[in-house]
Amino acid sequence: MTRITLLDGSIGQELVKRSGDRATPLWSTQVMIDHPDLVGEVHAAYFCAGATIATTNTYALHRSRLTRGGLEDRIPELMETALTQAERARAAHGGGRIAGSLGPLLASYRPDLNPDPDDAAAKFAELTALMADRVDLILIETVSLVQEALGALRGTRNCAKPVWLSLTVDDDDGTRLRSGEPLTDIAPLVAEFDPQAVLINCSRPEAIPAALDILKTLGKPFGAYANGFTRISEDFLKDAPTVDALEQRTDLDPATYADHALGWVEQGATIVGGCCEVGPDHIEELARRLCAAGHEIT
Repeated sequence: MTRITLLDGSIGQELVKRSGDRATPLWSTQVMIDHPDLVGEVHAAYFCAGATIATTNTYALHRSRLTRGGLEDRIPELMETALTQAERARAAHGGGRIAGSLGPLLASYRPDLNPDPDDAAAKFAELTALMADRVDLILIETVSLVQEALGALRGTRNCAKPVWLSLTVDDDDGTRLRSGEPLTDIAPLVAEFDPQAVLINCSRPEAIPAALDILKTLGKPFGAYANGFTRISEDFLKDAPTVDALEQRTDLDPATYADHALGWVEQGATIVGGCCEVGPDHIEELARRLCAAGHEIT
């Protein structure tokens, strides 16, 4: 038996789906502005499915992302909404932890944008300060190159909360970050900044086993939460994309996803969950399968 932390699944994509609204470059932030209570409903659905962590809808709350909508000065207000919705869902459920999400500073899957680490550190520190007192841990997500990890880890270094670092790897070669850099190149930063856990996220589930073989050498708790996209399309890699440029897989039902995740646990992963296009039904099936295999969900 292994103690497994069960993360939630997709937050942003689930919000877009449930809203029924037209996709915009502001992604789940626009949904949160228009339908704030929907955020709490999504968190509640994952808690009911068996997840023990609610990931805040703060992935895209960066000034660089909000400026195209003239919302860059509304970060404190938007942060308050995201945190309050997660807190209410946890209270209604009667327990659980909250992970404060920090997505890429400029765009997901864009190592070519290569943000300056000093500038990134200051911006990540601003966001971390707004959420640190109300979350149980900070989750740095979808890091696609080493320099991006450096800025985020610098910005969260003094937050007095556990920091989890989550990286995204090449969909065809899980031994490499999306930048093409070897995943092993992250080891010096893990040694220097000492995150509490190291994860892989928003990559195809088939790429994750090779990545986990590398993470297990870092001496940290490790795990993964994959996406359900067919691929990261060229249209999505343009400036100010919308999520309708990405296609959901039709061959990744809850049982199939659970098969993948149970394989990660067999490799030694102790933190599993889902990312984009992996919803409450997937997490519910994963929780059932973990318990059936004799694992304890914490």
